[in-house]
Amino acid sequence: MSTTTTVQETVTLNQPKGRMVLDGKPTNYGDFRDALNRDGYAVIKGAIPLERAKKYADSFYGYLEGFDLGYKRDDPSTVKRAMLPVINEKGMILSYGVTHEKWVWDIRAEPGVVEAFEKVYDDSDLIVSFDVVNVQFPGRGDFPENKPWPHQDQDPESPGFRCLQGLVNLNPGGPDDGGLIVCKGGHKFSEQFHREMANEPRIPAWTKEWFGFTENGMKWLKDHGLEWEKVCVEPGDLIVWDSRTPHYNVPPSGKNDRLAVYTCYMPVAEASQADLIKKKEAFEKRLGTTHWPNAQHVAPTNIAMRDGAPCPKAREVPVEDPVLGERAFRLTGIPYIKQEA
Repeated sequence: MSTTTTVQETVTLNQPKGRMVLDGKPTNYGDFRDALNRDGYAVIKGAIPLERAKKYADSFYGYLEGFDLGYKRDDPSTVKRAMLPVINEKGMILSYGVTHEKWVWDIRAEPGVVEAFEKVYDDSDLIVSFDVVNVQFPGRGDFPENKPWPHQDQDPESPGFRCLQGLVNLNPGGPDDGGLIVCKGGHKFSEQFHREMANEPRIPAWTKEWFGFTENGMKWLKDHGLEWEKVCVEPGDLIVWDSRTPHYNVPPSGKNDRLAVYTCYMPVAEASQADLIKKKEAFEKRLGTTHWPNAQHVAPTNIAMRDGAPCPKAREVPVEDPVLGERAFRLTGIPYIKQEA
């Protein structure tokens, strides 16, 4: 498989000046960073111009229809598990090499998206996660119920601001259209919560970088004046949030499908050479990662399992391979791998 790039040499890192600390104290940036620091999340309006966002939504729908399982975007009766690729109850497509589809990479490389993370980290030498996409339908068809799963995507034993998560929204996302729900300002209380609730039984998780909130945990958040808020967005908007901010997603109950692509960037300086080599291997095999851009977790395969057996439409690689320019290729981390003498 071939990927067009214009970067061939090892890149020298620029020295970052002033990464945000996200401590909740008043700031005066005059942009989305003030809301991010105050609330633990922010919306960057029109990070992708509307017309391009609509084209990406069209590509998303075309991708779903391209499996030739019977799904049609204009026919709600085709919203059935058997007529769509394997999608989990949270709306995530995890397999099929979707994380490296050309349209997904084109979204990752959008200047308005990348620049938002550059501002937060005050660093232009970033790497991006090979994260998944999300689609959820009103009515849900025969998909399992998407129950609330409030959580943080950060190990309590590693406090402080470590990761800025993000997603690009491609469809209207009003109050009834499903999407991200956040515990506003919860990032400021994270250390206090884990200190005072240290003996709380922990919900089992496959990684330490995930902490789920029990009923007692939810009560603690409420008792400290914290409220949950559905984040409303338009096509092309980018949502970013501190990984310490409690969050989950809710399914649509209105008329619009939810279409989202997860995008998460971090300074390459925070990844080791071993991380970058692992990331290179994942890219070359077209495997996905979680939201952590330093490839903490790499999917073992792209083969989707449907009811205990490989999906008949399973594939190892994307339908359309990415074509990366210089900036996008740097986001893979590959140019930052040091060449052996």
